[in-house]
Amino acid sequence: MSSPAPDAPLYEIKANLFKALAHPARIRVLEILVDADGPCAVSEILGALDIEASLLSQHLSVLKRHHVVTSARAGNAVTYELAHPQVADLLRVARSFLLDRLTVQQEQLAQAALLDAR
Repeated sequence: MSSPAPDAPLYEIKANLFKALAHPARIRVLEILVDADGPCAVSEILGALDIEASLLSQHLSVLKRHHVVTSARAGNAVTYELAHPQVADLLRVARSFLLDRLTVQQEQLAQAALLDAR
């Protein structure tokens, strides 16, 4: 998954951003970084996930390539943080959207169950 050309239409750039986010491990990494509220060591991220270090490295690379996270090295330690605070807002909006959809679906299921009970 490569970054789009800088002169690509905005909708294509957005689509590539969403492709970069389209993996549960990457979403979880972002949630960890939001909760950390600042730079977070790779070892801390790895400790919160149930994946191999090499796989985490690949996911972090995708997020970095798409400018969702930034990294810094101090000696052997590498830390990551959100590239922009609005990434946290994006996650909150997605969560709110999904919770609203689930609420509607639960209401529809409850209505269907009432019909079956008649």
